[in-house]
Amino acid sequence: MRLRCAVLDDFQQIATTVADWSPIGDRVEVVSFAEHFDDEEALAAALAEFDIVVTLRERVPFPGSLFARLPRLHLLVASGMRNSVIDYAAAEAHGVTVCGTESSGTPPVELTWALLLGLARGIVEESNALRHGGPWQSTVGADLHGRRLGLLGLGRIGSRVARVGLAFGMEVAAWSENLTKERADEVGVELAGSKEELLATSDFVSVHLALGDRTRHLVGARELALMKPTAYLVNTSRAAIVDQDALLAALHEGRIAGAAVDVFDVEPLPADHPMRTAPRLLATPHLGYVSRDNYATYYGQAVEDIQAHLDGKPVRRLG
Repeated sequence: MRLRCAVLDDFQQIATTVADWSPIGDRVEVVSFAEHFDDEEALAAALAEFDIVVTLRERVPFPGSLFARLPRLHLLVASGMRNSVIDYAAAEAHGVTVCGTESSGTPPVELTWALLLGLARGIVEESNALRHGGPWQSTVGADLHGRRLGLLGLGRIGSRVARVGLAFGMEVAAWSENLTKERADEVGVELAGSKEELLATSDFVSVHLALGDRTRHLVGARELALMKPTAYLVNTSRAAIVDQDALLAALHEGRIAGAAVDVFDVEPLPADHPMRTAPRLLATPHLGYVSRDNYATYYGQAVEDIQAHLDGKPVRRLG
């Protein structure tokens, strides 16, 4: 009898076609779920008969209480090599091996610029007006050349965003708690003297930090108040780095020119969530990692993880 593998949050129904699952086909039956399970009760019921689960990024929490309800589970594969919503100690206690996959930094860099340019040039508003009989030109675009791009974080993704900004002729500055002048010089950007200075002097601010105790709500009401009324905020990193309620208030009150976000406190975003209708907001449904090449890596390496686990030689272990 073959083992059963569940693939969660396969919204585009692409997991079984973007990668070759045939190497494990004789040992594993793969079932993908296009719908999201937003509570533990429903998720536990859906996964009760599965031995292996492949989960997408940090979409679904796996606390100890869930592992306790899944006695058949012995392998959990998470896309990416970092996952903050898996209780690794509980996984080990319940005999569940947790493995990850590689994840490219290219898609989130590209999406960051898609959102920033969309904000600056009113792309969505103008496109909708053109398609639905609205006014011919109703916005005036914000220029990038010569403007200041402030980056919160200059790591793997932030540094690549910086280089694109430089190519546009922008002045680029960066800040994070541990960022050094040597690192800033290496990328070719200015080291801001403080978070407050970065926010107060930038025309565009983009977030590229890992979420942790020090970065949770790093940008709140006080920080948003420092930004220019003509400035824009972009967050493709982690929702909790920016205080969502404070951002909503700033947008409704017109205290910043606009924001673009790809990440939310609750995902998928409920139909009645205020982020869906906020003014001056360009929002996308967490598309940062969603590209064909990245999915091919996720699911191709998930197959490798499963095969290695079944052969008794697990790879890319997490926790």
